[in-house]
Amino acid sequence: MTSRINVGDRIRIKKGPLVYEGVVLPKSEFSSDKVVVIKLDNGYNIGVDVSDAEVEVVGERVARFQEPGLSHSVVRGNGNLKLTFLSTGGTIVSKVDYETGAVRPAITATELLEAVPEFTDYASELAVIEYSRLFSEDLTPAYWADLGSEVGKLIESGVDGVLIAHGTDTMTYTASALAFALRNLPVPVALVGSQRSSDRPSSDSALNMRASLAIFKEAPFGEVVVCMHGTISDNYVLAHRGVKVRKMHSSRRDAFQSINDVPLARVDFPGMRFKLLNKRFIARSKKEDFQVMSKFSDRVALLKFYPGMECGIIDFFVDRGYKALVIEGTGLGHVRNACVDSVTRATEEEVLIVVTTQTIFGRVNMNVYSTGRRLLKAGAVPGHDILSEVAYVKLSWMLGNYPGLNREEYVRLFHENLVYEYNSVHKDALFPVWTHEY
Repeated sequence: MTSRINVGDRIRIKKGPLVYEGVVLPKSEFSSDKVVVIKLDNGYNIGVDVSDAEVEVVGERVARFQEPGLSHSVVRGNGNLKLTFLSTGGTIVSKVDYETGAVRPAITATELLEAVPEFTDYASELAVIEYSRLFSEDLTPAYWADLGSEVGKLIESGVDGVLIAHGTDTMTYTASALAFALRNLPVPVALVGSQRSSDRPSSDSALNMRASLAIFKEAPFGEVVVCMHGTISDNYVLAHRGVKVRKMHSSRRDAFQSINDVPLARVDFPGMRFKLLNKRFIARSKKEDFQVMSKFSDRVALLKFYPGMECGIIDFFVDRGYKALVIEGTGLGHVRNACVDSVTRATEEEVLIVVTTQTIFGRVNMNVYSTGRRLLKAGAVPGHDILSEVAYVKLSWMLGNYPGLNREEYVRLFHENLVYEYNSVHKDALFPVWTHEY
């Protein structure tokens, strides 16, 4: 009987003295074939084992669950900015359909304006493009390359800002990829995410999107930024530099923090008042100087060192043809002495070994202890204060856009501070370890 039940049908289940009636919902890929999930009329969802039950279809297809195609819509507003909202997926564009219980994308122009009506005050034209529907952990260097090319085309078309909706879990990777791929930006590119879906009263999605409007209108910088809540309240949103930000909490609304840097700007609410926080920024470039370099290599790996780590892991990546490896070392940039020989071999094979630190804050200094000095002699490249994931992305970008360089040329390029991925000075007063009070 269950084979004749379709998602969206209204069914009645008789199981002994109990009777359940509701709309059939999609099941998890891990659900048993014997279990049917339905939404009851009181709004609750339940799973019922129907192996010994009577099941009757009392209404067919009362709800539709077919995935619509990727959408593209345009609306006009009363402002003077030409903006594009590009959705890649994630919680920020998820919405619960309370008739069916399903979570679906909600990013048509009409729905976006319902959530953030301020778009019509700032934009003369707002294009809403559903670029993809992917979990952020499923994104790859090939995806970054395509996304960078797409954003590049939008900027070349004359938009005043690109707002990218993105899952928060790997947002730093994508922000970094775009920061390296989009050279000499004439406008800001803002990534926004949400820790709570838009249907929840505690959602942070609308405020994060509102803040981006002030960034597009008033920010003097042409950089890739991440716009997320600055506190658990709704009093301000911070614009973090895309190559100096990390998600520091799994669920808090203020999960994102600038690392070894000050956020570029703050947008206060209510009122959407823009305040520049960091005078060290890349100014908006002339449109004719804008350049897209959106190629990325998948021959880069990121490895976290741990006590007792088998040094053959390094040899494994070398043998597999990888061209660069980021090792997240301890403290000032260390791995066990037994691994020095593997680093030496990697260097001889023209493989870049970049060492970063697991401490997050601070920078590597491999000249302090003998272990670090041995690694330097073996050819390891110190990663300054760069975040490990940003080092991974930068190496991927380097190999993708500058194929055929020798090892020394790649080392020189890695040390170049292209988009402020490094800071040369570290002061606790300037870069506090955990605070949002800027």
